[in-house]
Amino acid sequence: MTSLDPSALETLLRPVAEADTRDHSATQIAEALRALHSASLDRLPFPGAGATLERWQRLAQVAAADLCLAKLYESHTDALAILHECQANVPQTKGLWAVWAAEPPDARVRITAQHGHVLRLSGRKAWCSGARQVDHALLTVWDDAQQPRLAAIDLDRHEGKVIVDQWQAVGMAATQTVDLELTDYPAVLVGEPGQYVNRPGFWHGGIGIAACWYGAALGLAGHLHRRCQSSHVDPHALAHLGAVDAALAGARELLRASAAWVDANPHADASRQAFQARAQVEYAVHQVTDHVGRALGAAPFCRNGHFARLAADLPVFMRQSHAERDLAQLGQWAAAGSDASWML
Repeated sequence: MTSLDPSALETLLRPVAEADTRDHSATQIAEALRALHSASLDRLPFPGAGATLERWQRLAQVAAADLCLAKLYESHTDALAILHECQANVPQTKGLWAVWAAEPPDARVRITAQHGHVLRLSGRKAWCSGARQVDHALLTVWDDAQQPRLAAIDLDRHEGKVIVDQWQAVGMAATQTVDLELTDYPAVLVGEPGQYVNRPGFWHGGIGIAACWYGAALGLAGHLHRRCQSSHVDPHALAHLGAVDAALAGARELLRASAAWVDANPHADASRQAFQARAQVEYAVHQVTDHVGRALGAAPFCRNGHFARLAADLPVFMRQSHAERDLAQLGQWAAAGSDASWML
């Protein structure tokens, strides 16, 4: 895929970022996503193809404007990358896509009938962000041998699909994340058993999520940066800006290094790189949100729609991190190796 024009993307993002929170809605986010799609601004370079950094830069750019839009945009562009990587033979690929891969113990979708690549699905799929806004979805399902598979469904059909809306979130509210109850629902098989999680792109996508976190932190940091450019800047605000600068610099350099590593090793296991990048970005985000909030006080949380939405959305979105469980895995890798890997 070709490079995107960041200025064209910025032009379409500006109205979303500047919207009054009282006018911010799932409808506005869906319209913005379709505008990006219509302008071909969703045609990101595939990860590992030589322009991974550009892919993550565009994800960060969207996230800096609006995290609900970024959530659906990242899912859509991830679906396009998965379809490409799995060489999927899906009849209809036009329109907006989502990826739904959550597997809580009380919600599982099973293949109930199969004829070649044509399936029927039944069960509950949890955490379906954008279910009312997108046209198609890739979702993880299970076959009779208890093997995880990936299936593609069209969402324009009402029979056999019930939306279970338990979404009470304040942060990320406009994603309208719901559960879907499917009964004998038609689908198409994508890829081989276990391919979704075992392919290299699974971890590349995980770092793409961290790029979204990073972009949202940039959006918040920009408010402090503009405050500190005034002629009457508080020295304490400058100290907070310095802490923000240091935190973002570390996360930025690791994301750039990770992108270079992925492009140099597109078929390698990038799980450790993903865990490191996500942990580093999460740490940086906590630093940014803490220092920006202390420097600016309550005013932007209450009177600036862009700031208020990012501040509410980011803690929810960032809980896609598995926190200490991920850190424990990093510690296990570190303990099994040499500390020489930490040397400059």
